[in-house]
Amino acid sequence: MSGAVSGRTNVRMGQIGFASGEQTLCTLLGSCVGLMLYSRPHRLVGLAHIVLPDSAGKQVPLGKFADTAIPELISQLNKRAGQEVRWVAKMAGGASMFQTAQTMNIGMRNVDRCRELLRQFGIPVVATHCGGQAGRRMTISARDGSVQIEIVGQATIELK
Repeated sequence: MSGAVSGRTNVRMGQIGFASGEQTLCTLLGSCVGLMLYSRPHRLVGLAHIVLPDSAGKQVPLGKFADTAIPELISQLNKRAGQEVRWVAKMAGGASMFQTAQTMNIGMRNVDRCRELLRQFGIPVVATHCGGQAGRRMTISARDGSVQIEIVGQATIELK
């Protein structure tokens, strides 16, 4: 699972983390995608640190692959809420960290796969900060669903 420090939970590669109330979630992203689902009325948030777009049948760890992480994230959040909830999504990451052929751009493949799956589940993506060539830190507040994006040498960006 994720490591917690004073109300903040760090979500590492391939993990899924949850927060509520005044808690926060934080992750570091390169080509991986940080996919957050949030419900304002429940003040409940979940974050999957997705490494690859497709599991190719592998089931563990569930948070590593978009096609296993997203259904698991939805299921666990609904259990925590005690009912099925209409979630909204925010995404960050998907950078092209290395100079490789465009067909190998795992970052954008991750982003595209997440968008496709979210569409299938009827979950709207309300904000993104994806692509580029730089890694970023994503910090999420369960209190209001705000997302702070930090990239070294740049001003902090808030996804509302």
